[in-house]
Amino acid sequence: MHAAVIQTADAPPVYRDHPDPAERHGDEMVVEVLAAGLHHLTRAKANGSHYSSKGVHPLVPGVDGVVRDTEGNLRYVVLDDSALGTFADRTLIDPRRSVILPDGIDPVRIAAAMNPAMSSWIALRRRVEFHAGQRVLVLGATGNAGRMAVQIAKLFGAAQVVAAGRDTARLRALTALGADETITYDQIGRAADVDVVIDYVWGEPAAGAMMPMLTARADRTAPLAWIQIGSVAGQTAPIPSVALRSARLQIVGSGIGSVPARDILAELPELASAVAAGAIDVRARAVPLAQVAQAWTAETDDRIVFVP
Repeated sequence: MHAAVIQTADAPPVYRDHPDPAERHGDEMVVEVLAAGLHHLTRAKANGSHYSSKGVHPLVPGVDGVVRDTEGNLRYVVLDDSALGTFADRTLIDPRRSVILPDGIDPVRIAAAMNPAMSSWIALRRRVEFHAGQRVLVLGATGNAGRMAVQIAKLFGAAQVVAAGRDTARLRALTALGADETITYDQIGRAADVDVVIDYVWGEPAAGAMMPMLTARADRTAPLAWIQIGSVAGQTAPIPSVALRSARLQIVGSGIGSVPARDILAELPELASAVAAGAIDVRARAVPLAQVAQAWTAETDDRIVFVP
């Protein structure tokens, strides 16, 4: 078979021949890969910068995808740490870490959407007690996951969703996806009275936004749940201690390790149904896996999905 293979952490993947996978015990299943998304997580695990990466090379990247099993079922699968990912003609899965998809579903659409959509979906379902009528701020709303977070918060019944980012043109486009207000980071005080922050940026922007928001809140004793998901602006944020004492602020993370695998898997069928039904806008671009080296570092608004 063919696969994308990364020999060292600083090298791009190379499309080449690769040995076929073989089942080693009864919990494994060889499947045909139909579509696999190129996510930030995929790159970070491959180059060793993600906290869950084991740094093992050579490596076939790919953390998830849509596959066909030996009985003809389509499945969305999330792989455990493995040196054989989904950027291959075939891979090895634990079927317990997958969900069977309905017939007629678009594999590219599912592969593009599930990973970025999962971040905010699981954060609101499993990390805080979110309920309809609450107000949400999305920091980093112009990225792929941020765009979906705006839509998912609305889907869950948010009374108001404020989208924050740097690119004003991209921010304006979010009103069509459910954003009630769009702001840049220097206007963060306008979102002071939200109930939940979904944070994809962290770093200096998050730290710079936190104190102005807290000091501008009409009622500092009202709970504010700050969910840290991504760190595109920096791995660390200089949060002053007064932020935790002067307001009813709760900072939690949502990601691999903070949410049990069983809880993540429990959410996947409903999320897949929402994506399939068109409840979440998806920007996907199918690219042949043979072009993986060129696409690996491509800058695009669409989610690249590798197909055979």
